[in-house]
Amino acid sequence: MVDIIIVGGGPAGMTAALYALRNGKSALVIEKNGFGGQITHSPKVENYPGTLQMSGNEFADRMLEQILAQGAEIELEKVISVEDAGDFKRVRTEEGGCYEGRAVVIATGVKHRMLGLEGENELVGEGISFCAVCDGDFYTGQTVCVAGGGNSALQEAILLADKCSRVVILQDLPQLTGEGKLQDVLAARENVQVICDTKINRLLTADGALKGVEIESRTTGEKQEIACDGLFVAIGLIPENGPFADLAALNDWGYFDSDEKCLTKTPGVYVAGDCRSKGVRQLTTAVADGATAALAACRYINEQ
Repeated sequence: MVDIIIVGGGPAGMTAALYALRNGKSALVIEKNGFGGQITHSPKVENYPGTLQMSGNEFADRMLEQILAQGAEIELEKVISVEDAGDFKRVRTEEGGCYEGRAVVIATGVKHRMLGLEGENELVGEGISFCAVCDGDFYTGQTVCVAGGGNSALQEAILLADKCSRVVILQDLPQLTGEGKLQDVLAARENVQVICDTKINRLLTADGALKGVEIESRTTGEKQEIACDGLFVAIGLIPENGPFADLAALNDWGYFDSDEKCLTKTPGVYVAGDCRSKGVRQLTTAVADGATAALAACRYINEQ
């Protein structure tokens, strides 16, 4: 049995492991895909305090090296359930693994809803992005498209309009669905174009790089190509918290209904990172959650 089991190996999960280990606790991190989470999709990270520039993969590699040096255990498996056994928690995986810990930190993150286009995954970080705060500077003076028409898409477009020569919003519904005030801000920008009731048919590439998109009007069926240097996909995030709903309450959107204390309704179970209900999802807020959740778990163990 270990002291703290962390479900998820993104920035929040690995920070939780680091803080647990630094507080004299043993830690096991179980990750289903690859360590680092969504940040590995960012070719450059320039908004992390104390670091001028690094890639998301470099950040993930450094964190993994750091926690391994501190004594973390890791397993590459998919967690399917966490059971409350009173004094300890039992974590089961799809591969048949069963692990026991005195406390659990769930840091499963989110995944971006994708467009489902051929070659899309290969272009993530190479023309396709999800975060204007993280990647907008790379497209300064260039043309970008934004897929989506809700609040998130409009907020991304506003940030991009300050940097890019042209921003084209592509909305599959007949109208934008974001707040009126955001629409008003964009309407005042001469470098922003809005195309509604359209779908993106395919991605246009050359030499492995994104060069544009082909769109089709849902009304007329007319197709056209739009040249662009980048495509920001803002059609929603998908949390994967369902397997843990009996231990930690979910809000209407499927995120853990927990505040900055990272507590749940189950003593000894904590949540951290983008999977938690929050207003800002950034690298810095993820690592902050990881520290908070781990310290809470340490206090819980010490009090037993």
